Amino acid sequence: MKTADCDILIIPGLAGSEEEHWQARWASRLATGRIVAQDDWHQPEPAAWCGRIVEAVEAASRPVILIAHSLGVVASVEAIKDFPPGTVRGALFVALPDVERTPNLPERVRAFAPLPREPLPFPSLLVASRTDPYCAYERAEDFAASWGSLLVDAGESGHINVASGHGPWPEGLMRLAGFLRNL
Repeated sequence: MKTADCDILIIPGLAGSEEEHWQARWASRLATGRIVAQDDWHQPEPAAWCGRIVEAVEAASRPVILIAHSLGVVASVEAIKDFPPGTVRGALFVALPDVERTPNLPERVRAFAPLPREPLPFPSLLVASRTDPYCAYERAEDFAASWGSLLVDAGESGHINVASGHGPWPEGLMRLAGFLRNL
């Protein structure tokens, strides 16, 4: 599959994706990519966030590819049960936060727990860092196994955001291209 053949829905996490974040950059570079906007990036409400993702999937005119980061991964996985069958063809999930076990997460983020454990109905990659402050690598491995996702070890990459040095993140874009090629 090529990017021109699909609608790419980019789903940021808490606080959205600032201009230098790889998701914002990808949204501006991928002709069929767009960010799924939330009403409030700083006070996430699970039903509202999931609802926005479902609306975006339902509005798509081509097969959908999800690209989610952080809390956007959690909201995406929770929204899957409401997607029209067969619409989403694949997902690139990056830096899953462990909303169940990570200490000191704000209550507004913990409200997304528990994370679903059912296998996903489409192929997916879960990119995880060994030094992500919001998810132990072993927990990312566990969720990838539950979901049937291919786990991609990003090494010591922090939360794979601007703060961890991942502005444009060309390695991620290459990973996306390889993933799409195999769909």
